[in-house]
Amino acid sequence: MVLSAHPAPDRRADAEAARGQLRTDELPRIRCDPGLCLERCAGVVAGGRRAADRAMADAVGRRVERLGAAAPAPVAGGAVTMQTRIATPWLWTVGAALAACAGAVQAQRAGDNAVTAAEDAFGATLGNESIGLYSAKQVRGFSPVDAGNVRMDGIYFDRQGTVPPALVEGSTIRVGPSALNYPFPAPTGIVDYRLKKAGDERVLSVLAALNAYGAPALEFDARLPLAEGRFGIAANLAISREEYYDGADARYLRAGFVPRWRPSENVEILPFWSISRGRDEEVAPTILTAGPYRPPKIERRRHFGQGWSDNEYDSRNFGVLAKARIGADWAFAGGVVRSINDQPQGFAELFADTTRDGLTRERVVADPRQRYASTSGELRLSRSFREGPRLHVLHAAVRGRGVDNEYGGSAPAIDYGWRPLGEPRPQPRPDAFEFGERTHDHVEQWTAGLAYEGRWREVGEWNLGIQRSRYRKRIVQPGVAPALSRDDPWLPSASVSLQLSPRLAVYAGHTRGLEESGIAPDDAANRNQALPAIRTRQSDAGLRWKLGENMKLVAGLFDVRKPYFATDETNVFAPLAEVRHRGVELSLSGKPADRWSLVAGAVLMRPRVDGEAVRLGRVGNRPIGQTERLLRADVEYRPPWLPGWSFDASMSRYGERVASRDGRNVVPGYGLVDLGARYRFRLGEAPASLRLLVANVGDTFTWNIYGNNSFGLIDGRRYVAQLTVDFDG
Repeated sequence: MVLSAHPAPDRRADAEAARGQLRTDELPRIRCDPGLCLERCAGVVAGGRRAADRAMADAVGRRVERLGAAAPAPVAGGAVTMQTRIATPWLWTVGAALAACAGAVQAQRAGDNAVTAAEDAFGATLGNESIGLYSAKQVRGFSPVDAGNVRMDGIYFDRQGTVPPALVEGSTIRVGPSALNYPFPAPTGIVDYRLKKAGDERVLSVLAALNAYGAPALEFDARLPLAEGRFGIAANLAISREEYYDGADARYLRAGFVPRWRPSENVEILPFWSISRGRDEEVAPTILTAGPYRPPKIERRRHFGQGWSDNEYDSRNFGVLAKARIGADWAFAGGVVRSINDQPQGFAELFADTTRDGLTRERVVADPRQRYASTSGELRLSRSFREGPRLHVLHAAVRGRGVDNEYGGSAPAIDYGWRPLGEPRPQPRPDAFEFGERTHDHVEQWTAGLAYEGRWREVGEWNLGIQRSRYRKRIVQPGVAPALSRDDPWLPSASVSLQLSPRLAVYAGHTRGLEESGIAPDDAANRNQALPAIRTRQSDAGLRWKLGENMKLVAGLFDVRKPYFATDETNVFAPLAEVRHRGVELSLSGKPADRWSLVAGAVLMRPRVDGEAVRLGRVGNRPIGQTERLLRADVEYRPPWLPGWSFDASMSRYGERVASRDGRNVVPGYGLVDLGARYRFRLGEAPASLRLLVANVGDTFTWNIYGNNSFGLIDGRRYVAQLTVDFDG
């Protein structure tokens, strides 16, 4: 499933999505998140975290996700993807220094396990594992990241680059019942990242892995308390080489640094910094067919693009977050974040006019530097009032962002003529590329909001909110007069949850939003162009039912509406109609029997496009790349006769997807199966965990859908081995 703005291939998104099922552990039971408690109850001492916050460390790139449109659910490809240009001696020096700093160590990573930890089937990630129906790039068929609905520890920020696992423990997808307690929800759902934090014990974890196709990775993670209860540092360094299903590879370095200052038990200040660097990212092929049909099946793990068409990127995030409890009834939360996605070099490999029998024409497009940069933040003040069994909380918030983008200027496409699809035809790199002028745009947006939360013990909860947004966007294109777009919408929201019994609750909600819509994909005439902000709306309702002591069912209905983007007759990616996603989502999670854990879910959706473009026959009534059916089940068993061992399986099924604007090109449904094992043991005195995984056991072949008759490969069968050790000093 994919958002309507069809993503083109992106290596770093691949690296993230490929880690897939090796990113799935969280603490299973709910504890109080200091930020959420401060914001909602304004009277609880900071400490602990909600288990639901431990999810998706999906550090997908700003532009597009490689496995985005019609991508399979995340399947394991690797444990760590941090980019390389680090001399090995220097790396080991840093590792030794971190090890020397780690005194008494408590198990940090070796105990991670997503299946046993997940609260529901709607998407969760911790460390190197992920699980669930949804991700940061796909919720109910849309992308929260592209929509701009991103939070860091509950505080708004405008993400432009990747948010690497070196910086965050993971992230949670806030949608349906998990979004009810957010004072300012969003129609496309919310991705809430959680920063790594130092506690009061020294911790050093070392992770080594052989990822998909034998690609190595190494990661060091340290938590260093420097003043007990007051100040500590979380630091992470990771390098990897990634191997891809089309035979390409890339090198990555990622690092994160998070000091944590607690001047008192009621105040927490978190500066942070991260970098993600990718080099030699051989660009993934985009295959364009000459008509409404799929390309012929080709061999995977055989790179058939040009060896010199490598992408490079540097992504940085830095800023500071602060939360405080003021007296018994007041709370403050705020932060400022700078997020930058800088692409010094970029290419697109287009295999155009591909025939049914596999003839294709290679066209290579080179880009000058593309840069997307944002400064954003939020200030929020909360006041609580207690009235017997009832709690009332008022929130006042201001959010802002300023964005400066430079994109476009692509050189004329280099046409290397006809050849069989999938067959390498190396060509010399041109001495120079004739780049054009780039487009510059600037976005300034301010949003003020008021919200009221009510909670009545053993009765229910309710939430009312109103926001007013001021949006301005100025676009300066070469040879064209500057264009200004503006919007000043009122954005209401309301939700309610009623406790019908100790085990059964029902909920309903409605919200409107002003959301971003990403950028135009590689196969569009306006590739890389930042798209306009759009008005969106969502309604949902459902129930939460506790089945016995160890199982939980969540069932809901949803209806999401927003403008529909696709390429028009001139191949310009633009809004053409309205798209509406209506459906049912189900989650069943818990322990059905002793030593068994289950996380299962389903999305049964009816995505439809409506409007004048449909009535005129310009587009079909089904959005490109969307499936109407997604089923997934993850199960784990811990046999009593094999102490320390557990075995797991992940099974998913995807329905058919439309691959052309007119709806005539249809890609059949497919299924995926992953099998894994985990062995927990002690390496000397150090707790350790060995993770083994075979992903896509059946070597299933299907196509990603990037746009109108535009396709990409998916991963085949691959093997992953990951060793995590928590050293005890």
